[in-house]
Amino acid sequence: MKQIFVYGDSLSWGFIPGTRQRLPFAQRWPGVLEIQLNAAGQGVRIIEDCLNGRRTVLEDPIKAGRNGLAGIGQRMEVNSPLALAILMLGINDFQSMYTFTAWHSAQGIAGIVRAMRAAPIEPGMPVPPILIVSPPPITTLAGDSVIKYAGAEKKCAGLAGALRAVAETEGCSFFDAGSVARLSAIDGIHLDADQQEILGRALTGKVTEILSQNAASAQI
Repeated sequence: MKQIFVYGDSLSWGFIPGTRQRLPFAQRWPGVLEIQLNAAGQGVRIIEDCLNGRRTVLEDPIKAGRNGLAGIGQRMEVNSPLALAILMLGINDFQSMYTFTAWHSAQGIAGIVRAMRAAPIEPGMPVPPILIVSPPPITTLAGDSVIKYAGAEKKCAGLAGALRAVAETEGCSFFDAGSVARLSAIDGIHLDADQQEILGRALTGKVTEILSQNAASAQI
C-alpha cells in the first residue's frame, strides 16, 4: 500500500461554498483521487492534512496554527514512509490583511518544499517526490469573501506561472488546477462538488505518472 500525503487548505479539506460544512471523503478531490487510483490497481492510501485557512508561511493573527511551514517536518515524519507528497496552498496568502503577491506566495511554497525534504524521517525511508498543485485563480469574489479577500484578484495574478517556476527550480512535479477547475460562483474562493470531482480525476493521470516514474527509478 503506497501512502500519498496531501498538504492543503480548505480547498482540499472540502469546504462547501456558502456554508461551514464539509464534503464527504468520496466527494473531496483527495478522496476522488484515492478511489480512481485504487480502481486502476495502484493500491494507495491518501493521507489528508488539510486545514481551513492555512497559509504558506504567514501567521494568522486571529486563528493560531495556520502557518504551513511550521511543523511540516514533523508531519512528514509522522506519516512516513510516503510514496508522494502533494502540496496545494496559496489562496489564503491573498486575504486582505496581507500584501503577498503571487511571487511571495510561490516563495513560501519553495520554503515548504525544502522543509519537507529536510524532515527527520527514519533512516532508510525514502524522501518522497513532491507534486506542487497551483489552485485555480481568484477571479470574482462573492459573499463574505468580498471583504475578506479584497484585492485578491490582482494579488494572485500569475500564481500558476510562479509556482511552475518554483517546481522547476526545486525539482518538483507541477499541475495547474486552474487548467481543469474553477472556483465557486458562490464565494469565489472554494470548489463546488463538481469541481472537486473534476480536479480529483484530472490529478489521477499525473499522480499515476509520478508513481510509475518513481517505481522505475527504484528498480535501476
